[in-house]
Amino acid sequence: MASSAETLLKVGADHVTKGMGRLTEAIMTKGEGSYLTLHDGRRMLDFTCGIGVTNLGHCHPKVSKAAADQCMNLVHGQISIAYHQKYLELVENLIPVMPDPSLDSFFLWNSGSEAVEAAIKMARYITKRQNVIVMHGAYHGRTFGAMALTRSKTVYFDGSEPLMPGVFPMPFPYWHQHNLPPTTSEDELVSRSLYQLELLLQQQTAPTRTAAILVEPVIGEGGYVPAPPSFLKGLREIADKHGILLIFDEVQSGFGRTGKYFATEYSGVRPDMLIMAKGIANGFPLSGVVTRKELTDQLKPGQMGGTYAGNAVACAAAVACAEVMKEENILVNTQKRSTELFAALERVRQNPAVGKHILDIRGLGLMVGVEFASPATSKYDVAAPSPNAPKNMASRVAKRCIEKGMYLLTTSIYEVVRFIPPLNISEEDMKKGCDIFAEAVEEVVKEG
Repeated sequence: MASSAETLLKVGADHVTKGMGRLTEAIMTKGEGSYLTLHDGRRMLDFTCGIGVTNLGHCHPKVSKAAADQCMNLVHGQISIAYHQKYLELVENLIPVMPDPSLDSFFLWNSGSEAVEAAIKMARYITKRQNVIVMHGAYHGRTFGAMALTRSKTVYFDGSEPLMPGVFPMPFPYWHQHNLPPTTSEDELVSRSLYQLELLLQQQTAPTRTAAILVEPVIGEGGYVPAPPSFLKGLREIADKHGILLIFDEVQSGFGRTGKYFATEYSGVRPDMLIMAKGIANGFPLSGVVTRKELTDQLKPGQMGGTYAGNAVACAAAVACAEVMKEENILVNTQKRSTELFAALERVRQNPAVGKHILDIRGLGLMVGVEFASPATSKYDVAAPSPNAPKNMASRVAKRCIEKGMYLLTTSIYEVVRFIPPLNISEEDMKKGCDIFAEAVEEVVKEG
């Protein structure tokens, strides 16, 4: 006989590690499209997508059927024993959507963190160099190597030091990181960031000792800030000048999330390596590193691998995802819903009662952030503090949205909420979510 929800919640409270945080003390019992159903019957509009994973909505029929069918055929086809069919079919489906034809060599693994570590391992071996340059605000994972590359919040590595050596952070072109006003021009931010990179290469990690520059084309945990195309182009130029590999982490921004298959397509910049995960299999654990065959041909057989790497069931789901992306015109829907979302957020900002508390609305496609003013930032911050702004605005707005029936996440050390709805969300559900957000903001501002 199945345990009651109350019994299971007590199991969670007593026996699930405290290191795991949750938005709600609830049990998810079903996912369907843009909605999650909880144990108490609440049906929640999900604007989190499992943190950018279920891009095609929960339990997409074609994807779930492909996985179920694969379970009756081959569940675990260990890649060091032989190929399995779905691994190769997935590679076949991914080749045409790569942002550059040079990206033609694939290694599939399980999680985003593992893929990040695989990319760094490859970069160090191929270049025979040690050091890696990352961005302030970057998030690349919580395994030991990836944790060392993460610079978004100290909670991800606090108490785990010493971290992997050879990691050097630089400022991302985000006005907070240069202590400039939100109105600062893109050109100014890019110029300052690239100058800091040049200084870094002269003062801290010599180019001859630098294996890679690792960057998210849309920085995620750092605040949902798109990288200006000119910044990525500048990174490409500097990397080419010094023989440094340029690695794009598109774990969160890939597979249509930004309105293009990969966010780097907005810049036209070719990475040497592309890291992917999350939306690739709509909830099944799968990740990958894509690079040039001329680079991976330098690797030794056995250097890369993993017991569950490129799992057959996950690959079957990913093949179905690739087909759905085309069959259902997912990118077109993403762009339409993005236009509606930005318009709705602008209407919130135009509301005289709340607009002064909104510092920024930014993002691409359906990867969108709203930053609120705060009364509690550093006294040295030129963009704030705003003494009359409500405290903890982002977390309070997110909590109020949950009370109204919608999951919404915060992000970064700043007062930012992030919108990550399904890419196939309907116009009706997008409006519903935007209305909930607008009401939540008004109520929190009124409370003060």
